[in-house]
Amino acid sequence: MSAPSAPPFPESGADGGGSLRRTLTFRDLVVYGLLFIAPMAPVGVFGTLVAKAHGAIATVYLVATVAMGFTAYSYARMVRVVPRAGSVYAYARVGLGEGAGFVAGWMAMLDYLLVPAVAYLFSGIAMHALVPAVHPWVWTAIAVAVTTCLNLAGVRVAALAGFVVLVVEIAVLCVFVAAAAWALAADGPRRGWLAPLTGENAFDAGAVLTAVSVAVLSYLGFDAIAAFAEETTGGPERVARAVLTCLVTVGVLFLVQTYLAALLAPSSAAELAGDPARQGAAFYDTVDASTGRWLHDLVAASKAGGAAFAALSGQAAAGRLLFAMARDRRLPGGLASVDRTTGVPRRALLGAAVVTLGAAVWAARRDDGLDRLVSVVDVGALVAFGLLHLSVIGWFAVRRRAAGRGRLGVVANVLVPLLGLGVVVAVIAEAAVTAQLVGAVWLGVGLVVLVVQEVRGAAR
Repeated sequence: MSAPSAPPFPESGADGGGSLRRTLTFRDLVVYGLLFIAPMAPVGVFGTLVAKAHGAIATVYLVATVAMGFTAYSYARMVRVVPRAGSVYAYARVGLGEGAGFVAGWMAMLDYLLVPAVAYLFSGIAMHALVPAVHPWVWTAIAVAVTTCLNLAGVRVAALAGFVVLVVEIAVLCVFVAAAAWALAADGPRRGWLAPLTGENAFDAGAVLTAVSVAVLSYLGFDAIAAFAEETTGGPERVARAVLTCLVTVGVLFLVQTYLAALLAPSSAAELAGDPARQGAAFYDTVDASTGRWLHDLVAASKAGGAAFAALSGQAAAGRLLFAMARDRRLPGGLASVDRTTGVPRRALLGAAVVTLGAAVWAARRDDGLDRLVSVVDVGALVAFGLLHLSVIGWFAVRRRAAGRGRLGVVANVLVPLLGLGVVVAVIAEAAVTAQLVGAVWLGVGLVVLVVQEVRGAAR
């Protein structure tokens, strides 16, 4: 396929903002993506998905990986067209126009600012369990401070620290896989070998698809890789390859760990469905029953540290989004400055840190804070994903075709993005009402901001 002509927007720094340094390697990009997602992301929703899918949780993650593959494909397509910081904001701006670009960035902002807050809170809660004398909000604030300092030290420093943490997380996952395999070899599975794929009784396609709408949320974060397009050596092809590599990697990790855990789970899908209070701890109960308390504590400690560094990756992506929107004069211009020593968007990072700190500490000081925070973080990302898919159609099938450049490519430029859009719409439809309302309010505020900006621009 021939490369598309350059989009009608200025290159990095051409519109009055700073330029970011190209220092990240392919490995660094994959590390950022895996950190944000977390290799053991299914741990928290394992019981819920087993109950919803009637036991066929491995099939749920197999289908979810394919479903999210459509989004990864659209990211890979658009990063080659617009290798700029800002990710979906920049892509929608090119494929759909300035207004749609602002809306995409505005909705993604809700995700990029609040997902790290959730991760920080997870870390604070886990540390409080280990040291009960210190309140969770204190641990949460400490996690924000440490990871913000690493991000401010430079993208290479943050990537190196993240790599160390990621190696530890994957090592813990490997220990679980080895212990589970040992338990299966010694005592055999608690249910049929195919049960995680076909269900514990009869396969229920509807139940699996309902569970997929929840499972795809485990993948949120791989898209953060695209936010570092201006800081990557090797060009946009390397970013596109990293996005796809990250998705395939976590898909395999999720499939393996959930398959093994489902074979060893002491509670059946029907029992978990009948007692929702047991669903949150179902993975840990499985570890306790099959391998012992020592692995339970190891997994919990890994999740605590991993959550903080997932937030590091998310905060870094949020800073790049704020930087890109400020550089295009969609946010206050001061956020577009780049630190001369470290080469990072320092003010944008600090702005993101302040927002995530406020949200995380607020939630940590409330009994229902985690539930309230988790319920609103996903809709922003999903709306942005939808605009991403439309951007592929807008750029390749509409704008380039109107200019007489290139073939339509119905499958690549229309069908695949539409399938991805369908997945996004289905997941949003299954989201909690609170999340839908918060997303609608946030979208409404963004539209008001957009109208004000357009009116001011027309008056100049």
